[in-house]
Amino acid sequence: MAISHSNLPSLTFPSPITKNQFPFPIKSLSTKPPKRRRFEIRFSTSKNNEFRVREVVETRVGLVLPGGSWWSLGEEDDDGNVESRTKSAPAKPITAVFALRRMWELISGDGRSAIFVGFGALVIAALSEISIPSVLTASIFSAQNSETVVFCRNSQFLLILCVTSGICSGLRSGCFAIANMILVMRLRETLYSSILFQDISFFDREAVGDLASRLGADCQKLSHVIGNDVHLILRNALQGTGALINLMTLSWPLALSALVICFILSMIFLFYGQYQKRAAKLIQEYTAGANEVAQETLSLMRTVRICGNERKELGRYKQWLDKLAFVNIRESVAYGLWNMSFNTLYRSTQVIALLLGGMSILSGHVSPEQLTKYVLYCEWLIYATWRVTDNLSSLLQSVGASEEVFQLIDLLPSDQFLSKGVKLQKVMGHIQFVNVTFHYPSRLTVPILEHVNFSVKANEVVAIVGISGSGKSTLVNLLLRLYEPSNGQIYIDGFPLRELDIRWLREKVGFVGQVRPHKLNHTLKSEDGFSIII
Repeated sequence: MAISHSNLPSLTFPSPITKNQFPFPIKSLSTKPPKRRRFEIRFSTSKNNEFRVREVVETRVGLVLPGGSWWSLGEEDDDGNVESRTKSAPAKPITAVFALRRMWELISGDGRSAIFVGFGALVIAALSEISIPSVLTASIFSAQNSETVVFCRNSQFLLILCVTSGICSGLRSGCFAIANMILVMRLRETLYSSILFQDISFFDREAVGDLASRLGADCQKLSHVIGNDVHLILRNALQGTGALINLMTLSWPLALSALVICFILSMIFLFYGQYQKRAAKLIQEYTAGANEVAQETLSLMRTVRICGNERKELGRYKQWLDKLAFVNIRESVAYGLWNMSFNTLYRSTQVIALLLGGMSILSGHVSPEQLTKYVLYCEWLIYATWRVTDNLSSLLQSVGASEEVFQLIDLLPSDQFLSKGVKLQKVMGHIQFVNVTFHYPSRLTVPILEHVNFSVKANEVVAIVGISGSGKSTLVNLLLRLYEPSNGQIYIDGFPLRELDIRWLREKVGFVGQVRPHKLNHTLKSEDGFSIII
């Protein structure tokens, strides 16, 4: 059985991104410096002029204040959907708990054993480190009071704590790094497997550059979750809890002042964390868009050169880079404000500790040794709170980037890989198309074939001739069940094609493509399994 067709492949050129495809006005992406406008204020006693000056100042300052229009990330375009670039449905937002639960499912066997060992080492290291300030302070004041025995005992205990902390910290980092490696390997394997077993219509709808970005950049973004974020959050949470307990035993009024600072930091982080999660999702989307344009252009460089579209393709790529810069600038400013808030509140804690502690010493309620311990543990608590929130911020970034990954993983494979069909004892090669109608899933309003009927007998050579786009290649694609007919039926030796085991049938079919395909990175022997004659 052989089917030949002589039409040349049609060349389609990607059109540049139009204004309606952007989630914000095109003029905001321009790299040209804005025209300088003269802003002149004439000093006058007139109330009208004073009102105008105040209105201008309030308007411009209000743009950059929290909630101002400058902070808008432009997540929606004119249609209200940033995903309209490649997908018919946007990814559903997921929570950090959902993402961690899915990662825990991927880390089974050796990965979970490494996490349990690493968590045990983490607890020992955290308890050792949180005990160091108390022992260190006791050693200093025992030396000041000439208590030699106490000083030697505290010094030995301090040495044991330091050695224990160092050993357990190294073990903790190594175990979590192993678990992280297992996570990324299985995540990429699962994602690639899910993509590989989709219908061909899925690949018509999705861009190759976008899928490659999911396998590369997005999975790599998730590699920081267990290796850095989760175990550092647990470590700093334990240390912060230990510092708070020590503060409460020293002086609960002083401990309350530190708790107020921690509460304010947490409230600021709630707003910043959600903003950063949205920014991370858009950054991954725009990075995928830029990769898609670059891969498409470079793979079709001869076509681009023949048509002289180098500048147009450069413009398409630059538009995605401008969108990336738009989001990155705002995310960076938000991160700077977050760090400014932390440093301001941290220094305020030191001032409050000095004032309240000094008054407590003067009144005789607190000793200098207790105040020293309080200052050390107060700094430890504030820093632990900052590290927890900072790692939570990184975790939310990873969660935002993982939405597309888990959406692809959850896709069901093609029905052709789930159902088992009939295997004929012998294939004669009699083909029948009975009233076949077809349109591509991505172009439902454009019919490709309408009520096609023909028959090819065994050992008969048939040439299907027609103009480009008339459906010659589509007939072969339907015969190989790359697509399903919209209506009608296809028969092989009298059996409906839908009822046959399509993987078995493809092994019996030789196929010569119109254009020489790119060679897979396999040896010639291993490529025989694809049943393709080149």
